[in-house]
Amino acid sequence: MITTAERVPLAEFEGATGWHLRPEGACQGEICVPLPAGVHDGATIDVAAAAERLRMPVVHDAVRGLTAIGPAGVGGHRLETAVAPDLVLPDLDGALFDLAWLRGQKVLIVSWAPY
Repeated sequence: MITTAERVPLAEFEGATGWHLRPEGACQGEICVPLPAGVHDGATIDVAAAAERLRMPVVHDAVRGLTAIGPAGVGGHRLETAVAPDLVLPDLDGALFDLAWLRGQKVLIVSWAPY
């Protein structure tokens, strides 16, 4: 989401981020994050305060007066559990590598595509 305003209409925030405000807080599917008082007033939402609470990266360009927020660290495009699905891929030498061999360890998967 990119905006020039500190507060934006709730509908704009919800449409751009996928988070919907409910009485229990900001929700995406089964995940709900309580929001502190003052973050929203029923009509608008404080973009920076909501982004901080939802662990969304924030970049502000003071020269242009733009604020951009990225995808949330809770919910969003990540695994909903701490268990990765079964995944078998070739390594750099062409040998098959089964991700399950690393079960019980923290794993970072970096992928790249030429398009």
